Amino acid sequence: MPTESGSCATARQAKQKRKSHSLSIRRTNSSEQERTGLQREMLEGQDTKLPSSVRNTLLELFGQIEREFENLYIENLELRREIDTLNERLAVEGQTIDGAELSKGQLKTKASHSTSQLSQKLKTTYKASTSKIVSSFKTTTSRAICQLVKEYVGHRDGIWDVSVTKTQPVVLGTASADHTALLWSIETGKCLVKYVGHVGSVNSIKFHPTEQVALTASGDQTAHIWRYMVQLPMPQPTADCNQMSGEDEIEFSDKDEPDGDADGSSDCPTIRAPLTSLKSHQGVVIAADWLVGGKQAVTASWDRTANLYDVETSELVHSLTGHDQELTHCCTHPTQRLVVTSSRDTTFRLWDFRDPSIHSVNVFQGHTDTVTSAVFTVGDNVVSGSDDRTVKVWDLKNMRSPIATIRTDSAVNRINVCVGQRIIALPHDNRQVRLFDMSGVRLARLPRSNRQGHRRMVCCSAWSEDHPICNLFTCGFDRQAIGWNINIPALLQEK
Repeated sequence: MPTESGSCATARQAKQKRKSHSLSIRRTNSSEQERTGLQREMLEGQDTKLPSSVRNTLLELFGQIEREFENLYIENLELRREIDTLNERLAVEGQTIDGAELSKGQLKTKASHSTSQLSQKLKTTYKASTSKIVSSFKTTTSRAICQLVKEYVGHRDGIWDVSVTKTQPVVLGTASADHTALLWSIETGKCLVKYVGHVGSVNSIKFHPTEQVALTASGDQTAHIWRYMVQLPMPQPTADCNQMSGEDEIEFSDKDEPDGDADGSSDCPTIRAPLTSLKSHQGVVIAADWLVGGKQAVTASWDRTANLYDVETSELVHSLTGHDQELTHCCTHPTQRLVVTSSRDTTFRLWDFRDPSIHSVNVFQGHTDTVTSAVFTVGDNVVSGSDDRTVKVWDLKNMRSPIATIRTDSAVNRINVCVGQRIIALPHDNRQVRLFDMSGVRLARLPRSNRQGHRRMVCCSAWSEDHPICNLFTCGFDRQAIGWNINIPALLQEK
């Protein structure tokens, strides 16, 4: 009578195990509703001050935890059986490799190697499952604390920069690759003014500290200063944008992107010429900003220089040289005559103009790839972000090493710091926006789903601490800007 081979017997055992595993899962699923009903009855019978919606949410979350750990337990049993089977197989193979038995030490080495591999698999499975549980809590918390309020749609190409005015009326400004800059009503999402004076991509926009004047930098090798006048429309009731569905990571096609004329930006008043044009660069002007007081402006260019101008006369005051590659960003201190420039040469430089007779420069080296931006905080700190997927917090009094390092999973674009609360907003290439404190502790991630959030790379973020409706704005290459309401007290309390 033919005997069954070892491989066939192993296959039959594996098939029986899979069958028993599937049966156990069916039994588990069939009893879930009974357990949920029992849990609800027990909870309703207890004295609690929690609202029913909160209780139901807690029940669902604890049900997910129970299912995850039940699946983990089943997987652990299966893996333990596999370990035993492999150890038995190794013992059999050890008797037939050379026709003689292997020593105990050799068998122990083989068995320990296989066991370590399976042990690593167990750890990986456990971490993956528990991370799902933790992320479910974080996602629920983030959605309650970080809410999408308004989407600003009207550009025909990606938006590189976003900024908020520092004077009344408070409006939002966006700079786009479609050669325009738009001003928006924060409350209604309506376009108020369109600036069309540039003949190249508009790469940045910044507002004068005391006047209704904007400063834009462009790929046409110029920076423009232009005046605007706006009248805010009456706010209208906004639709609820916080209904979430589906997973956080949803792929979008180009057809899903917002229509460039959705909010009628072509119908708003148009400004066609600047008050002043700053023309000293020999390459793309990638960024520009006002020095404290608004009497001078600084620009950063791909020609590897930054220029300091007198606004009234448009004359070049200083040409700041030293970077080895193209500049990516420039930023000024809110209260002192300090400028920081970042570059593709993996460094950023601090320029000091507090003494009119002389200016000094300090070089910060700590990144391994392009420094995409570096910004000031209220104190003596600078925060830098890079394509090397890190964000570093520096003390101006000690340039040797950062006081905090944030490591992320994607390149970081133009960051912004909430000065009053010292919260950093990080826009990423992977469409995420994360919030960290100055010590490097992650606070939240802005929600993304198939109904809200950015669908392409997020280019920039900007805080507006005094606005009652939206206090954080983001923009991306999906041709839209988004206004968020961040419940900062609740965010810091969660920390």
